[in-house]
Order: sequence, then structure tokens, then C-alpha cells
Amino acid sequence: MNPLKKLFKQTFVYGLATVLPRMLSFILVPIYTKVMPNPALYGEVSVIFAWFAIFNVFLAYGMETAFFRFFYKADDKDKVISTSLISIIATTFLFFAFALVFQNSPASWSGIDIKYIEYAIYILALDALVIIPFSWLRATDKSMRYAIIKITNVSINLGLNVFLLIYLPEIVSNNPEGAFKAIYKPDFQISYIFISNLIASGVTLILMLELYFKNNYVFDVALWKKMMKYAWPVLIAGIAFTINEVFDRILLERLLPEDIAVSEIGKYAACYKLAVFMTLFATGFRLGIEPFFFSHSNSKNPQKAYAEITNYFVILGSVILLSVIVFADVLKIVIIKNESYWEAMPVVPILILASFFLGIYHNLSVWYKVTDKTRYGALISVVGAIITLVINYFGIPLFGYIASAVATLLAYGTMMFLSYYLGKKNYPIPYNLRKIGFYLAISIVFSILSFYVFDRNLIAGSILLALFMGILYKLENEKLRALFLKK
Repeated sequence: MNPLKKLFKQTFVYGLATVLPRMLSFILVPIYTKVMPNPALYGEVSVIFAWFAIFNVFLAYGMETAFFRFFYKADDKDKVISTSLISIIATTFLFFAFALVFQNSPASWSGIDIKYIEYAIYILALDALVIIPFSWLRATDKSMRYAIIKITNVSINLGLNVFLLIYLPEIVSNNPEGAFKAIYKPDFQISYIFISNLIASGVTLILMLELYFKNNYVFDVALWKKMMKYAWPVLIAGIAFTINEVFDRILLERLLPEDIAVSEIGKYAACYKLAVFMTLFATGFRLGIEPFFFSHSNSKNPQKAYAEITNYFVILGSVILLSVIVFADVLKIVIIKNESYWEAMPVVPILILASFFLGIYHNLSVWYKVTDKTRYGALISVVGAIITLVINYFGIPLFGYIASAVATLLAYGTMMFLSYYLGKKNYPIPYNLRKIGFYLAISIVFSILSFYVFDRNLIAGSILLALFMGILYKLENEKLRALFLKK
């Protein structure tokens, strides 16, 4: 099979594994905004999940990317699997024991209720233990199994959320002395959310135990040192990236007036969900291209394939960018049920474009991954994190969550340009800048016209979208048909 066709097949499956669960979990947003009509409560949940994301990076410490790099070039692949597993198991159990003993400390400095800290410790540990098994599935082209387990995880999470938040209160209200009385507690919404997450994570680990049982558990110290040398810049990059992605919620909580902070976070976090369509596309694409980058790094002229991949990403991403912005007002009615959250809608185009820039950055990042220069990835991400922190710190007191959205856009945009500039010097790839710039510029201009100039008028936006699709058909029809339709 043509390597690009294989790539897009994998990307479709990984995208399915990402899109379908996220689309299912999309239902959670209207559920949360319905059972939590006060945005402050949803804001509290968003802050907790922001801390989740940060600790997930620490518990992975770059081992996932290191696993791919060493798995593809190692003669003894079992040793790579074994060493990675033992490393993750050891660090996870150290974290688990330490966190349980000292759980009062994070509760005090984060301001999060200690009962939520306990849930978080168990969930974080369970999620860490499936990092290498999921990487193994991707590295061995078991994409369908990967997809099924991912979808199972979120389906369980979704089902439990629906039952505990919607149906359980109704059941107990209609039958106060029934069997479900024992598990129902009023004003327990946040705990129910984390209980659902905990059960889903536990089931996922059970489904991934095969790799643990078939492993020989041989720890190669020399190999581990090489993997950690490769992984630590990835960890730094991951921390910086997570600051770019979620730290704005934490800063909003700290820098806005106390009486409105959590409510503003709730509005911002709910409208942020509309950018998920771009995030889903970019994530599915990244999951497909990451193994491709490493497996084809020693092929003849891989740079040409890398350039083609980026072209297609920008073309498809431009369609998604414009489509979501044109239909933003339709989507908000479906996804965000409570009108009190809609006040933050002006951030939506900014955040979708930011996610697009991040996706392009991930495509451009191939050069430092295949050349083992991951320190550049750390440097680029740190620059993005600094931009995020500075703009949020000085901008939030003046402009609120608008400053957070702009900070995200500028951070990811800077990272994208830095990666291209440094990659051009260290690992030249013949990107078609004229084509990339053309589609990017047209989609951004049309998006600005649709959302801000025509004030989200659906007819005007649809005409702009149709015009863009016509341009795309005229210029790219034959190439896209050759890639996706022809044998």
C-alpha cells in the first residue's frame, strides 16, 4: 500500500478512536451545563481537570515518545517494551504511595477539596499504567484494537455520567425508599463525575493487561538511560505545552475577582469546547503521523512525504476552521444548553485558529523527533509557555478570558513559526509555503468576515464556505481524489 494511503487509513482509525469518544463525551457538556446551571460549578470542574492534565504529563515524563523512537530502531523490541513498562510501573507506584500519604498538601495549595484529590490520585495512577500498552498498540499497527478500547473507555464514562447525573436523581425522587437510595447523594455532581472517570479508567487498564502478562520484565539500565536522555526534553516540552493548554483556567481563578472568577472560567471552558472539532482532527492526525515519522525516517527522501502530509493537513484543517466558525451559533445551541454560558462566544474563532496552529506545529515538529534533537522541542514549548504566562498574567485583570484566548493563539502561532525556522536550518523539508499560506490566509480572512464582519449571519457565512470549497475543488480535486479514492 502507498505509504501515504496507509498513513491516512491509520489517521482515520485513530481519528475515529479520538472523534467518536469525544463526540460521545460532547453530550457531557449539555448535561453539565444543564445539571450545573451556575457556571461557577462547571468552572470548578474545569480547574480540577486542568490540574489533571498537568500531572498526567509528569507521570508520562516523555516515555511515550521515547518508546516510539527506540522501538522502531531496536533489534530487540521486547527489551524496549519491558524496560518502558518497568519504568512506568515503578514511577506510578512511587507517585501513588507518596500522593496518598501527603494528599493534604496539594489540597491546601490548590484549593481543591481533599475528596477530589483522592479521586484524582487513583485516576492518574490508572491512566499512567496504560501509557505504554497504548503506545505498543500504535507501534504495532493494532489501530482497531486501540480504537475499540478508547471508545469503550469513554462510553463507560459517558454512560455513568448520564445515569448518575440525570437518571439517578429522578429514580430516587420517584421512589425515595428504593434500592438506588444507597448510592444517591444530593449536591454530589462533581464527585459523580470523578467516580465515572475512575471506573472507566479501571476498566481500560483491565482491557490492556495482556501486555503486562506477556512481558518478560527485563530491565536494561543502559537502554533506560538512553530513553530518559531522549525523554526529558519531551517532558519539559509536555509541561510547557500543558501550561499553554490548560493553565489559563488556573490563572483565571487566581487573577480575576473572587466573586466572578469561577463563573467566568465556566463560561470560557464551555465555549472552549467548540474548538474541539479542530482538536479532534489535529489529534487524530498526530496519532497517525507520529509512528509514520519514525518508521519512514530512513526511507528514500522522507522529507518529500513529510511535506505532502503537511499540505494535506493545512487543506483539511482550513475546511474545518471555516466550517466550525460559520456554524458556531448552531453548534452552541446543540452543545451548550444554558444561555448563561454563551457570553464567552467571541473567544471561539481565536481558539479554533489556535488549535489549527498547534496542529501545524505538530506536523512541523517531525524534524527534531527523527533527528533526536528533542531539546529543541522543549525550547520551543517553553517559549510558548512564557508567552502564555506573561499575556495571561498582565491581560486577565484587564480583559478576562479574552486575554487567555489571545495568549493561546500567540503561543501556538509562535511555536509554529519557531519550529519551521529551526527545522529549516537543521533538517530542511521542502514545504510548499505558497500553497500552505494561500489556504491558511483565505480560511482566516473568510472566518473573520463570517464571524465578526457579518456578525455570524448564517447565509453570508455559508456563501463564504461554499466559495472556499469551490476554490479547493478547482485547485485540489485531482490530487485529493488520487489520494483517497484511486486504488
